[in-house]
Order: sequence, then C-alpha cells, then structure tokens
Amino acid sequence: MNLLAIIAATLVAGIGSVWIAALLLRVGMRTDGGGVNPQHLLSLAAGALLATAFMHLLPEAFESRIEPGVLFAALLFGLVFFFLLDKAELWHHGHEHHHDSDHDHDHDPGHDHEHQHAHGHSHSHSHATTRGGGWAVLTGDSVHCFGDGILIASAFIADLRLGLVAAVAVLAHEVPHHIGDLVVLRQSSANQRAALVKVSLAGTMTALGGVVGWWLVDRLHGWLPYFLVLASSSFVYVALADLIPQLQKRLPARQTAMQIIWLAVGIVLVTLVSRLAHGEHGHAHDDADPAHEAHDHAP
Repeated sequence: MNLLAIIAATLVAGIGSVWIAALLLRVGMRTDGGGVNPQHLLSLAAGALLATAFMHLLPEAFESRIEPGVLFAALLFGLVFFFLLDKAELWHHGHEHHHDSDHDHDHDPGHDHEHQHAHGHSHSHSHATTRGGGWAVLTGDSVHCFGDGILIASAFIADLRLGLVAAVAVLAHEVPHHIGDLVVLRQSSANQRAALVKVSLAGTMTALGGVVGWWLVDRLHGWLPYFLVLASSSFVYVALADLIPQLQKRLPARQTAMQIIWLAVGIVLVTLVSRLAHGEHGHAHDDADPAHEAHDHAP
C-alpha cells in the first residue's frame, strides 16, 4: 500500500506540476499585475518548501533516538552537498548562464549583480538552449525529478501524512521550474505539444525515483532519520539558494507585501495538507502507537 501511495504521489508531483505549468503559460505569465505573476509562484514554492522542512521533516527526524548533534551535522552535510551539486550544474541546470554573463558584463559589475539576482526561470534557461538545446534541459530536469522522488519516498516511509506534505512541497516548487523548461523547449521547437510531452516524460522520473527510494529506504530503515534530514537540507537549499534570491530585488511596497503574502500562503497550504491528512489517518496511527510502545519497552 505504501508503494502505491508513493507512486501516485510522485506521479502527481512530477507530471501534475508540468501540466499546471503548461496551463499557467496558456493563461499567461505577467509581471505587470495582469495574468499570473511568476514572483507569486516563487514565493508560494519557497514558503511550501521551508514549511515542509522545518515544521515536518526535521521534527520527524529529531523524534528518533539519534543525537541531535549528529542530525545537525547531517543537515550541514546535506546543505554543502547540494551546494556542490549546484556548482557542478547537476541540480539547478538553469544556472548555466552565469559563466557567460561574467564575461559579458566584466565592465559593468552593477549590471552583472542585477542580472544574477533578478533573473526569472524562463530567462535563465534561454542560455542553456543555445548551448545544448532542449536535451540539456531535459537531462538536468530528469536528474532533478529523480532526486525529488527519492525524497518523497523517504517522507512516505516515515509517515503517510509526511509523504503527502512533501509531495505538495515538491509540486509547488516544480511548477515555476517547469514553466522555464517549457519556455526553453518551445523556443527550440515549433511544436508546443512535443515540448509538453518531453517535459512530462522527464517528470515521470519522479516516480522512478520514488520506487528506488522506497526500495532503498525500506532496506535501510535505521537510516530513515538521515534520509529525512537530507530531504530537509534539499528543500532548505532550493528555497534559500534558488527561489528567494530571485525575489530579492527592489520592488514597490505593494509588490513586496504580495511576495510576503504568497510566502505565507505556501506555509499555510502545507499546514492544511498536513492537518487534513492527519485527520484521515490519525486514528490508525494512534491505534498503532500502544503496540509500538510495547515493542519498544519489551525486554
């Protein structure tokens, strides 16, 4: 049953996020107050990721009997690990343009600083297209989705409610990410339907990662707290190193307030999903607790 839930949730997070991104592109992405504002999506995703990491994944990991200092060390290791992946352009494949912009704007450091912090997903992907075409984007996206699937599976094995929360957080993060992917592939191909199919296929790697994660974590159950901390470090790194920097630019007070509101919406969304899932599955979990405690205190 757990495996079926993992497969269903990873498919919704991986493919559903692509279809939502395509729908938002059809409605229209706007930065001038009309249509769907991409800044709002980034704020929503950042709030969902941070809430999932700090309010759900980390507390679950710290309920284990492992020393907190060891888990904090694992959290630090995860943050450094994802930073190195980012440097290797394996995690955030949309950052390939930084090297080009450094050479193009050496004469104007102020312009370079603004370029790096104010870029959107669609803009950041355009340079990747000129280098390796859409296949470079799809390869990086597949690796990213596979990793997301493993993280979702780790959360599901710890607790069904936790898995649902993690899946929602991944879905929220992947929507603005896939918007950029679709823009890139549409620029490299006149067939918009083919672009949607290709990105959707990359999204199915989330389900494959979920199955691999289920198989791996199920056999290394004692390491589950470490997997949860690793998932937390991934969510925190993506939110703080990728999403929030794109929001850090001078805006009128009204737009700044909207960013904060949408950040709060992401946090509330994760909290509501957690409470709804707890309401449906809490009784079964509570019934299992006495037996679990008896097992723990057995000589």
